[in-house]
Amino acid sequence: MAATGRPTIFSIPVQRAFADALAAGLIDRYADGALGLAEGLILLPSNRARSAVQAAFVRVGGAGLLMPRLAVIGDADLDESVALALDPIDESDAIPPAIDALKRRLMLAGLIEKHNVPGEHAIVGAAAFQLAEGLGRVIDQLHYEEVAPARLADIESALGDLAGHWQASWRRLSLLVDAWPAMLGATGHIDRADRRNRLLGRVSKGWRVAPPARFVVAAGVTTAAPAIARLLRTVADLDTGMVVLPGLDLGMADEEWDALGPVKADPDKPGERPLETHPQYHLKLLLGRMGVSRDEVMEWPAASPFDGPDARASFTSLLFAPAAYTARWQRAGDLASGIAGVSAAVFADDGQEAQGIALMMRHALETGERTTALVTPDRALATRVAAALARWDIAVDDSAGQPLGQTPPGALLLALAEFAAAFDPVRLVGLLGHPLVRAGAARRGWLDQVRRLDLVLRGPGLVPGWGGVTARIAERAADPKGRCYAEAQAIGEWWGDVAAGLGVVMAPFAAGVPAPPSVLLGALQAALGWLAGEGVWTGHAGRALSELFDRWALAKGDGPALALPADFPAMLADLLSGERVRPPYGGHPRLFIWGLLEARLQRADLMILGGLDEGRWPQQQSPDPWLAPGIRRMLGLAAPERQQGAAAHDFAGAFAAREVVVTRAQRSGGDPAVASRFWLRLAALAGELPEARVGGESVTALAAALDVPPGTSAPAEKPCPAPPLAARPTAISVTGVDQLARDPFAFYAAKILRLSELDPLSSGPDAKWFGIRVHKFLQDWQAAGLTEAAFDAELAALRSDPALDSLARAFWLPRIEPSLRWAAERIWASRDERWPVAGEVRGELVVDGIRLHGTADRVDQTADGTLAIVDYKTGAAPSAKSTGDGLNSQLGLLGLLAQEAGLGDLAPETVDAFEYWELRRDRKKGVDGAVKAIRGQKPNPPTAAAVVERAQEVLADLMAHYLRGQEPFVPGEAGKRYADFDQLMRRDEWFGRGDTDDRADEERPT
Repeated sequence: MAATGRPTIFSIPVQRAFADALAAGLIDRYADGALGLAEGLILLPSNRARSAVQAAFVRVGGAGLLMPRLAVIGDADLDESVALALDPIDESDAIPPAIDALKRRLMLAGLIEKHNVPGEHAIVGAAAFQLAEGLGRVIDQLHYEEVAPARLADIESALGDLAGHWQASWRRLSLLVDAWPAMLGATGHIDRADRRNRLLGRVSKGWRVAPPARFVVAAGVTTAAPAIARLLRTVADLDTGMVVLPGLDLGMADEEWDALGPVKADPDKPGERPLETHPQYHLKLLLGRMGVSRDEVMEWPAASPFDGPDARASFTSLLFAPAAYTARWQRAGDLASGIAGVSAAVFADDGQEAQGIALMMRHALETGERTTALVTPDRALATRVAAALARWDIAVDDSAGQPLGQTPPGALLLALAEFAAAFDPVRLVGLLGHPLVRAGAARRGWLDQVRRLDLVLRGPGLVPGWGGVTARIAERAADPKGRCYAEAQAIGEWWGDVAAGLGVVMAPFAAGVPAPPSVLLGALQAALGWLAGEGVWTGHAGRALSELFDRWALAKGDGPALALPADFPAMLADLLSGERVRPPYGGHPRLFIWGLLEARLQRADLMILGGLDEGRWPQQQSPDPWLAPGIRRMLGLAAPERQQGAAAHDFAGAFAAREVVVTRAQRSGGDPAVASRFWLRLAALAGELPEARVGGESVTALAAALDVPPGTSAPAEKPCPAPPLAARPTAISVTGVDQLARDPFAFYAAKILRLSELDPLSSGPDAKWFGIRVHKFLQDWQAAGLTEAAFDAELAALRSDPALDSLARAFWLPRIEPSLRWAAERIWASRDERWPVAGEVRGELVVDGIRLHGTADRVDQTADGTLAIVDYKTGAAPSAKSTGDGLNSQLGLLGLLAQEAGLGDLAPETVDAFEYWELRRDRKKGVDGAVKAIRGQKPNPPTAAAVVERAQEVLADLMAHYLRGQEPFVPGEAGKRYADFDQLMRRDEWFGRGDTDDRADEERPT
């Protein structure tokens, strides 16, 4: 023990680079021989801190040295090195092994399912699995704070003040905490947090009985758990021991230190709460639990070349002064020395923020041997910066790694699970095209088949499921004149192999009934093997995924009894998000991306503190689903606000570097962002900071201009293609005539360039499919004889159509059935005056060398022998004015075909009526359908002949100008156009700037 009885505790000031100053001080103190340092032991808070201290010893040691043993005692990275600190290990006091984290979570999920509170909603499957993570944290926190489960019963009387859902959570938690120890003990394991406490207690006890001969240093540890506090006090009391804290504010006024609040609750002052959001509170709590006053802490004597200015320490202390003492800001005087070397950048959005940070990091590479580090808790920002640097072929190490779910193997697993849970063509094509699927020499042929499948599946009406895809392929392959005939022919055998191979192994998902999670996971594992073979298990991410499957396999029988296939993707996504893949270092040696853990103990020449928006830094705290805030305080558990205090301490440590740039974005994720509380304090105290610059230029301006092409861009002119006569069509449909009249450019793109917009890759029916299905209903009914029994049969077939999804059944069917009945009743009511004689009949006629063709939805024959042509509309019918304007000639041209050449098997006959039947409900009139007759341009022409005559005029005019002439195909008028080809004609670039071609202003003769 120390001769003076005073503990040996140091603090390295916040402006000093902790790891380098620590290494320099230890070398000065103990490197008195070849083995001077090697005989010592350094206790560190995390594995990442161990890497930082190792690197610092290499930098400071120069010629080389034997480093002391480095052991980790932090709550996140505890390892067996703590037990190895005892020499020799006492086998009689063996501590049971810690339970695997995944196995524990599965066991807790099963426990949650079995222990439901009477009268409360049962928690099963994925919901139990997700809640098990929070339950595990509560159990760990009870261990960390050494709160006995018996204390839970002591505060039962306080539940009356809580809301009902908190009381239900408390009752369920009490049942689980009581049942868990016995369940865990049956496995021969203990909780990881419990094992840590036992290991630390054994080390502390052993050193008090037999102090080690070597020196022991506990450095950088800020966790205030009682077990760690006792070990640190033991180390501080050793003759050869010392504790070195990071950034304890020794210059803070005593009254401010006292204002941080008590480190132990006072029963006589229940309303007094500590200021846990302050960056010094967790250090005060640690000292209090060690039984040490701040006055007993000494300043570490060593410095390093990476230290910031001394004035930054006092500025940082002033920056985070408690609210009651911010009046000191007005008396602070000149703060220029405290913010020397600090600049700021405010970007328009988080995308530009990443670009600007990448620019600063790239520019730093051009200046000597400077190092640069981005420090941010925002993983999305870190990913964007790494991607922005990759555009210049600069690789940067991200110490936090990457979530397993975002790696190629993890993403393939999640895509497979989502597809298995809900069959969807978009997910199917995305899954089959994943980069890991069929990687190698066979991939090109595989992707060709996937692209063909993509084309075949496009269009509405696809029945979900393996059978629906097979039926669609067979349907397209059987129609030589249909679309995608060649593609469907080419993929038939290939799809059969896919359906047989992938569909069989995924049968547990296809059943749609609850199944054990291990069965579902096994199905996914088999499917992964079928899709990607061994390639999915290789590499760092592949091995991590393989280990995850192995750990789940070892926990067979644990976890929720059953899981719905639809819930399983959420379970996997939640699990994979907590697994991180950290590949070996291989990025640029002078660029780094650090999280808050890495930045606590190390420095770079330039520190960029990014993402200083509220919710990003400090990060938004998720509420505890198990414990109400009041109950947490009563149990002595840390409040969520303590994490904000730790984030403030990390900010202060990084901000105290020599050269610092702070950045934020005005918009994040598309939404307005609020500046971080740290940013607002900094702005209030220091005023406007200098703008960050790169090579003398504003970094915000450079980031905004980075993706803007150099020079000025000339917007496109209105297109007016004029192909030669030989390239112009010699045939036109009646609907093509309307398209040509409304938008000549759209006709040019569709009929001359032969372009068409791809249908969406979706299995759900859309408006186009609804219209086609209604036409098919009426045509099939007409072919069956237009009887009432045939109508009921077709209606039953429509109701059971497998292509209808739940939305269509709920909203579309109830609306279309009354309209179909209205149409049937109207046909039956007028049977003595007219009767349908043909449906979906085609006719064609050569007019001045151009073949005109079209199909009529329905043709009726009246009592006097004339014909009536009916066109069904599930939407609004064209107006009579559009017919007069020459923009809607479809029915008139069908009349021309009927009179001159006949439709189908019907002989040429006069057409005396043209009608649109609107099959939709009119709420104002209270009817389920309407008949709109087209009589011609004038309101009341004596016959329908004017309709045919007007259509002939329009056809002759269009043929003369576009099909047999040289008229350019200019875009149609706004509001009277097809929208499929707006991007092709680059409408947004010229619309509204005035016409760029005089010919576009000329009125085409009609």
